[in-house]
Amino acid sequence: MNHVVIHRDSAIFLSENMPTAVKHAFDMIVRDHQKVFGVLPKFASSPTDADLVIRYATEEDMCPKRVEAFSFRFKQHNGSWSLHIVGNDDLGLVYGLLHYSQTYLGVDPFWFWADIPVSRKSKIEIPVKNFDSPERKVKYRGWFINDEDCLIGWKKGYPPTKEVWYPVFEALLRCGGNMVIPGTDLPRHGIHTDLASEMGLWVTHHHAEPLGAEMFLRAYPGKKPSYKEHPELFEALWAEAIEKQKNRKTIWVLSFRGQGDAPFWHDDQEFDTPEKRGEMISQVVRRQYEMVCQSVDNPVCCIALYGEIAELYKDGHITVPEGVIKIWADNGYGKMVSRRQGNENLRIPSLPAPNDDGEHGVYYHITFHDLQASNHLTMFPSPPELIVKELRKAFDAGATAYLLVNSGNIRPHLYTLDLVSRLWNEGSIDIDRHLQEFVSRLYTAKHQEIADLYRCYFEKSIIYGPNEDDRAGEEFYHHNARRIVAHWMKGNRNAPEPKLFWATGERPFPEQVRWFEEKCKEGLEGWEELYRSCNRLSEQLPEEDRQRFYDQFVLSVKLHVSGCKGFLALCNAFFTFMKHDYPLAFVQVSQSIDYYKEGLFALKCSEHGKWEHFYRADWLTNIKSTLYSLDSLRKFIRMQGDSPHFFLWYREYLMSETEKHIYLENTHRNPLSDDELAAKLKEKFNIQ
Repeated sequence: MNHVVIHRDSAIFLSENMPTAVKHAFDMIVRDHQKVFGVLPKFASSPTDADLVIRYATEEDMCPKRVEAFSFRFKQHNGSWSLHIVGNDDLGLVYGLLHYSQTYLGVDPFWFWADIPVSRKSKIEIPVKNFDSPERKVKYRGWFINDEDCLIGWKKGYPPTKEVWYPVFEALLRCGGNMVIPGTDLPRHGIHTDLASEMGLWVTHHHAEPLGAEMFLRAYPGKKPSYKEHPELFEALWAEAIEKQKNRKTIWVLSFRGQGDAPFWHDDQEFDTPEKRGEMISQVVRRQYEMVCQSVDNPVCCIALYGEIAELYKDGHITVPEGVIKIWADNGYGKMVSRRQGNENLRIPSLPAPNDDGEHGVYYHITFHDLQASNHLTMFPSPPELIVKELRKAFDAGATAYLLVNSGNIRPHLYTLDLVSRLWNEGSIDIDRHLQEFVSRLYTAKHQEIADLYRCYFEKSIIYGPNEDDRAGEEFYHHNARRIVAHWMKGNRNAPEPKLFWATGERPFPEQVRWFEEKCKEGLEGWEELYRSCNRLSEQLPEEDRQRFYDQFVLSVKLHVSGCKGFLALCNAFFTFMKHDYPLAFVQVSQSIDYYKEGLFALKCSEHGKWEHFYRADWLTNIKSTLYSLDSLRKFIRMQGDSPHFFLWYREYLMSETEKHIYLENTHRNPLSDDELAAKLKEKFNIQ
């Protein structure tokens, strides 16, 4: 078979007047060529002088007649073959270039996020065999860069600069994505939206920011955020947003929620029935749709059926204009049911009914932040079978027009992001084969052993409820621990903490603490076993793989181990405190602090090279807040028996029997710090 041979002296031709999206992708290919061959490629002045040609498709190419399609075609000139990457539109060419990069140059979609090196080659040979891109399962598919605290805090610039956003959008495009919400409520002067558009992505909006408009209270501080009272003010914000975005590829989100992503009737209590609420939402959505249609030809619009809006729609209280894509959401834990709101967990199915005409889509979480049990810094806690089952169910129900994935900070979630991208591209997946392929892409050795540990991970997560998706991420160990500390220090040691009912049910506070203690006991053995297996395997890996294995996998395991042990020690301290054994409770809280610090250290161990400071803005799980709470609790406990001079426990437990009866108080005025006292008491009490 004939081949196109690409090497260090090969020339590339790019047609003139290409849009910025293609130019960005072309820059990626230039960079990739330099990595593979050690030098920048040469640039040809005409297609006949080039080994690689990038151009729009012609009728002669017979490229598939659909948007975003691309083809590889081959031309022979003077006895040599050249590869022509052709596409119907800008994203077609972008995807063609990136397919070439991955397939032939060996550049992984997550090369940046997983530090996957590109192998040097002297040449590559491309078989002269025409290729047409397959049609993708989902029309609009992408990421919601949401709860992006690490991306915000990683570099000094705020809002995040191109240095942060470019690799995010590049990875999304390499995964076949074409749509993005670039961040959550970031300052409007930031580069994020402009860069996403430049790179060819459709930009859409948070459901709490309809049409991408500024929040009402930010624009009009002090005014009541009521559309009924101030329709002209709301519409002025919408008109401004439409004008700014009308020349971009925009998927317009029609919605009406209150300020701060809450139901609007929290601010406007006149709307006290489902009928009134549904009528107002329908009126607003119709008006938003009219305004977009007045300024944009054939706009792509959608409505987020999220939270209370989904319930009102399913009960028939909301009407949606014809042609608007209806977006259904999972509960944050991967199940296509309504999300838990505080202690209320109705689990209403969140999929279109068989007779619900029109286009439908899905908003799906592979990471979440709910101040209860979600995963934010760690991998998705449920088995991948749940993700595949739920998304296949959505596809079967007709929700294939749109798939928006909550992607968080990208770096901790590469496995699940890759899994979902395979689904939005192909519609189905062999989970075991995909895992083997994923592991083989990231690591150079011990592929089967690593894949086995990935499978074990999903079996170890704490099961906190009766449903298959009731599995705990790392926030379980932090937000609930802080609630327990606060309730305890307020003196409410028998009255229940209502904000824990979602997990424990209604029971007295000591029984709530006991519930969490038992869950952590159940989970700890499995997590520690997995962590030991990780350490044994790490010793057998090449150094390069070892760090990547730590960053991508072991870190999640370590956050579960440290969180589980820290929470368990806190629960133990509570029951010791209730027995009035304050010195021992003090030591147990100190142990809890030490365990949680291991989680902080685990994050630090992943901040090497370009990742320095990546986790410094951990504001959502917020291990430092947990440590602050525990330090406050430790001081509180010390106040119970060691005050006012903070020398009593030292004298009672640490001084020799002879010394404690003859010492002169005026020579002992420098009390031990909490850490010093805890360490000495721990040794005295023979605590491991």
